[in-house]
Amino acid sequence: MDGTMDLTGKTELELRAMEREIAKQHLDKFPYLSLAWGLGNLACWIAVWVLCLNGVMPLWLGFIIATVNVAASYLPSHEAQHSIFAMPGKPKRWLNELVGWVSPIPLVMPYSVLRATHMEHHKHANNPELDPDYSEHYDTIAGFFWSSVQWRQPKPRGGEHPYVRCLKRIGREDLILHSVAYQLVYMGVLCGMALNGLAIEAALLWWLPRTVAVFYVQFYLSWAPHYPDCGTDRYNDTQSFKSRFGNIWSSGMQYHVIHHLYPRIPLVRTPEAYRQMKPILKAQGARVDAI
Repeated sequence: MDGTMDLTGKTELELRAMEREIAKQHLDKFPYLSLAWGLGNLACWIAVWVLCLNGVMPLWLGFIIATVNVAASYLPSHEAQHSIFAMPGKPKRWLNELVGWVSPIPLVMPYSVLRATHMEHHKHANNPELDPDYSEHYDTIAGFFWSSVQWRQPKPRGGEHPYVRCLKRIGREDLILHSVAYQLVYMGVLCGMALNGLAIEAALLWWLPRTVAVFYVQFYLSWAPHYPDCGTDRYNDTQSFKSRFGNIWSSGMQYHVIHHLYPRIPLVRTPEAYRQMKPILKAQGARVDAI
């Protein structure tokens, strides 16, 4: 669609209708790349462990690959959280849930918790009381990094973790046990390896890659698309942004505005959907000037 198209005189209803017609071109498309990405990335991460622990791959190279693997492990699950692989009741629903659960294993985050909290983020984006990701909304990058460090603590800033608070509010306290189980297994593996003389391997293949990856995921999925002062309305609760590392290395989040408007558009289709919708979104007050 022509980015200079004249939309003068178009009513809000007409603009919304044009927007939806474009969205229809990108909805209900099976994300084959995300499927291969989710399962292949996990297989690669496991292979790195095998190769490094058997002395086939140098540990420094394993650390680099493992860091990329852990950082890349969230997005396929993110597709599953929005039922992009298959809606409930559909024949491929099992595949949606499989990718949702196995993809973020390196990140040590259960799919059940990710899905529940992420749905609340979409419902209440940027609401300081209800958005479970709001704690990462700092005015500076330094502030963001400090908030990310705090987020990893059992009681950030001395209070209840925002995800725990969110799960309690929506009546899903049972999911807290999923996170506890994941953390126990994770810490058990790290401690077990350390006790068997493999502390460096444990640190470089999981602990440090995960530490870096959490910064990365929170920066590109939480901070950059909602900084500095996005609102809570449909067209200003997120924004486009220009990453110096390009779209791939910023997890495809430069076009995050499309995701919030149409969460079931697959990630790989958001750039084209953005380019087609941009003038329509701009006419409705969306923050789309960055790219």
